[in-house]
Amino acid sequence: MLEVCVEDAAGIAAAVMGGGDRVELCSALALGGLTPPRSLVRLAAEAPIPVHMLCRPREGDFVYDAWEVAQVRDDIDLAAEAGLAGIVIGAGSAAGLDLPVLDEWLDHARRAGAARGARLSLTLHRVFDLLDDMENGLEQAVAMGFDRILTSGGAVRAAEGARMLAYLGELAAGRIVILAGSGVSAETIPVLGAAGIREFHGSCRTAQAVPDGGERLEQLGFQKGARMVTDAREVARVKAAIEARASGA
Repeated sequence: MLEVCVEDAAGIAAAVMGGGDRVELCSALALGGLTPPRSLVRLAAEAPIPVHMLCRPREGDFVYDAWEVAQVRDDIDLAAEAGLAGIVIGAGSAAGLDLPVLDEWLDHARRAGAARGARLSLTLHRVFDLLDDMENGLEQAVAMGFDRILTSGGAVRAAEGARMLAYLGELAAGRIVILAGSGVSAETIPVLGAAGIREFHGSCRTAQAVPDGGERLEQLGFQKGARMVTDAREVARVKAAIEARASGA
């Protein structure tokens, strides 16, 4: 299946039009993704495919203070109240996952889901790729009750981490899903599929030509270079590669 990470209304539409199976809803993909605005969350709730919301309060590392921990709790409430299918969270550093913070968020997510009568699906994001001990991190994620881990296998691009992804899949042994992300494209699906990956995460974006007046927008700080947008054709290309792999074509 294909999860498409998007940051605006047009991206949601492109993900659906191209045949995406699930959306990860973010803002600021240029920074690796941040929590999306409430208005976009409300709009995404109307999508005909499941939507998982990224809860990341700022750019940078994943070591959070008490205010940021509380902010993510509120983000989780927003996702639950909007009727989204899941959340994407993570906290920690190379030394390991921040288990107390994650336990607090997971408990909050379970209560928020129960209050609306539907369980929130739980994804551990790419803080996992910072870990010095991924094997232990995987076991902790399983024990905490995460449904999946979004990871590139610790590499800059998932295809470069294919060997580690295959190893993680073996360790997971069906207890948790390994969701491959970073640099996922139609061209990398065969490599990732050969590593045993069945869930793929990609932005499926292409560069949009800078419109007339773009130079002025850049001068004023409203835009930097060509704008990257979710492309329905690229979504369809990746989805077709996944289906071809699944069918053995």
